[in-house]
Amino acid sequence: EVQLVESGGGWVQPGGSLRLSCAASGFTFGSYDMSWVRQAPGKGPEWVSAIRSGGGPTYYSDSVKGRFTISRDNAKNTLYLQMNSLKPEDTAVYYCVLDLDQGDYVDLSAYDYWGQGTQVTVSS
Repeated sequence: EVQLVESGGGWVQPGGSLRLSCAASGFTFGSYDMSWVRQAPGKGPEWVSAIRSGGGPTYYSDSVKGRFTISRDNAKNTLYLQMNSLKPEDTAVYYCVLDLDQGDYVDLSAYDYWGQGTQVTVSS
């Protein structure tokens, strides 16, 4: 059974940093590209970032490029998202997601598995 368990969310002031983790199990983690998706209050989900199975290359939405860094440790079956220079508009629930068919990263309907999400709140 595929399981994706996010952690590391919380409250942070604007300009601060957080590191999210996603512990994966139930599939061969190192064989799959992985992504992060977020959903802000009252809005639809938004693709944030993706990483190829081997650790690179990496891809980012324009809204987070230059501030967020996605990475993975295939030995630990863990995906990460380092978030720096956080803004209030980054407030959202962040999900680790898996598309078994490895298709278009920004096609949210393609993702077969979603974690339970971790809340990130950026405010002063």
